[in-house]
Amino acid sequence: MSTEPETTEEAGPRTPHAPEVREAQGQETAPEDSSAAGDGATESAGHTGDTQDSEGVEDAEGTDKAEGAEKAEGTDGEGSSQQSEAQAELAAQRIERERIDRRKAERQAPIDSGAKLSGTAADLLAAVRAVESGRKPTVTALREPETAPAPRPAAAPAPVRRPQPAPAAAAPGATDPEAVEAVRRVLGEGGAPETLAPQMAAALGEGAGSALREDPWHLLRLTGVRPEQADGFARALLGPACGPDDERRGRALTGWLLEHAALAGHTALELPTLTAALAQRGVPDPDAAVQSTLSEGEALAFEDALEEPGAPAPGAIDSEEDGDEERPVRVLVGLERYALAEESLADGLARLLNSLSQEASGPWETAAAGSSGGAAELARALAQNGLVLHTGGEAARCEPAALLGAARAAGLRAFAVCHTPDGRRRLTALLGEEAGEEAVATVAGLLSGAEGPGRDPDGALDLDLLVVLDAPQLDVEAAAMLVESLPDGARLVLSGDPAVLWSAGPGRVFADLLASRACPQVASRIPDPGPLGELLSGVGIGELNQVDAPGKEIVIVPVRDAGEAVHRTVQLVADSVPRAIGVPPEQTVVITPGHGGAAGTRALNAALKERLNPGPGRFGGFDPGDRIAYAPAPGRTVPGRVVNADADGLHLECAGVPVVVPRDGVEQCVRHGWALTAHQALGSRWPAAVVVLPGDAAQALSRPWVYTAFGRAEHHLSVVHGVEQALPKAVAEVPAKSRTTRLQTLLRPQVPAGG
Repeated sequence: MSTEPETTEEAGPRTPHAPEVREAQGQETAPEDSSAAGDGATESAGHTGDTQDSEGVEDAEGTDKAEGAEKAEGTDGEGSSQQSEAQAELAAQRIERERIDRRKAERQAPIDSGAKLSGTAADLLAAVRAVESGRKPTVTALREPETAPAPRPAAAPAPVRRPQPAPAAAAPGATDPEAVEAVRRVLGEGGAPETLAPQMAAALGEGAGSALREDPWHLLRLTGVRPEQADGFARALLGPACGPDDERRGRALTGWLLEHAALAGHTALELPTLTAALAQRGVPDPDAAVQSTLSEGEALAFEDALEEPGAPAPGAIDSEEDGDEERPVRVLVGLERYALAEESLADGLARLLNSLSQEASGPWETAAAGSSGGAAELARALAQNGLVLHTGGEAARCEPAALLGAARAAGLRAFAVCHTPDGRRRLTALLGEEAGEEAVATVAGLLSGAEGPGRDPDGALDLDLLVVLDAPQLDVEAAAMLVESLPDGARLVLSGDPAVLWSAGPGRVFADLLASRACPQVASRIPDPGPLGELLSGVGIGELNQVDAPGKEIVIVPVRDAGEAVHRTVQLVADSVPRAIGVPPEQTVVITPGHGGAAGTRALNAALKERLNPGPGRFGGFDPGDRIAYAPAPGRTVPGRVVNADADGLHLECAGVPVVVPRDGVEQCVRHGWALTAHQALGSRWPAAVVVLPGDAAQALSRPWVYTAFGRAEHHLSVVHGVEQALPKAVAEVPAKSRTTRLQTLLRPQVPAGG
């Protein structure tokens, strides 16, 4: 590694970023990386800091997920003449949720396992079973079931097929003007910003004004609203009748905590964690609040038996029956959409594992014969298995690419998807432009119906093999939709680098599948080349090694404080890297741990804009030529640039595709994009990357974060280093943040004896 010499060149002045969400009392929100006094929880409007609150609900990986959730309201349209990709994707998700609702309604059996519980856990479980059977549960002690539920079957029945997404759908948020006006009046009476009325009316639906007046804590359903803001709004509307023990407040806070847990990647929370978090929020009876939420059907409870009876996990409860050996279980509470998506995913994977077509293995043998190395190993595994996992770094992408080409040459209908347009570009380059155009798409494009091989009359994808690259980015909802779209007998390959950050959405699908050992795993033996590959290989195993970089592939730039970090970053992007490495500024990405702070994305983007594309920012702070990060859906970021602006909105170019963002959606879904967080940059690579590590970022660093940030560089990496020994310590000692999920438990019956 080499060290960049000091210079005296000045970076341009930085401009403050406009607040994104006003508080319910008409005040400006705190910065996104601020922490609430008293309980240590990260309470900013967008929840984009890299801190972890003491309740275990929000972790450092929520940095970029909340950034996508912040922009969820800005997906109304990308163009004036046709439906946007985001709308089509949301329409497909609505159809998937309807299918899950039908599946839930058909289920009459009680929740698996847990015949004998006591105390709060028994009450909660009985409340859920009462709700599922259509009865009204009592608030006090509830009876336990007399018999144990039947075990989960090993092979799931074929799911109800989802029809192909319609070519057009109503834009989200298209609400009755009278309902919006009614909500606006209620918001005004309570002192909340009336600009929230369209979002609130869309969230509550018909009768939104009356519903909000009856339960002011519905305000917590809006992204960016904090509990203290909702409490102030409720006091203004209810007066003396408002109190911390209000049942409506307990339900709303329970849902709010579960939503924030989802932003941090959890699909459910253990009961003790949830009740402790409610107690910290001033709920006098957390158990009653949880039970009330369950009885209203706003959340679901699950009881999972632990795999190791001798080692109960936190929140585990011992269950005894007729003197038998104690069997530890844990009670989980989760939002319905994520809990049922995880169950739907497990059922779909079970179908893939147990419903292989009876056709001859000739095509797969032909594909294996037409390839070599890892691709041939993948083809042989697919001949006998419906699901195969493939692990490896960037160089290992050539193996699923070779498998795809060999399968298509053997007459199989094979298709591949990546998570970003840049990932699609890189895979297309491996296949060849002509073949790649026909065989590669993005996950969002496939699910929305805008890309892909089409669907059969039953609504299943018309293919024999689906290869998903960058699989660690799959959250439970996207994974469930993909798996349920596959026809019986189709094969699925999930390929990715297990060392990178997990998905921006809830779940850790790829990691859970690897840990469950429910299917064959093929590990690539192809290392990433050069000094950058050597550096990443060390980071992946917890070692930050000194690497020889004779061609200045890796440069370390030490800094003393955040101000100097911003100055040196601007200098590197605008001058040093283009002059010494030959990479222009538009092909260099800046990556930093968070959005807020003196060297977060906001400060860096302000300084980089001032130097690289100064302008008045007439349209929402943007000018033609600005680099931007566009979020068409929560948790998904597409880099692009501003073309111009007119009465229709802000015109962008994202991966060569023109996009028009309406005026009222710019603030929610467009940000400047010279500097990104690691989650925003995940799935894409640039010729050069500048990773900024200011001194106040030490607590946000982890091995997956460092691995992901360093891995965004193809040819050159500059590290603006201000954390001293915190960097090697993070690489050696700080693994990925834990996430509470159920997929391994749900898949356990599918694992053959002996793993």
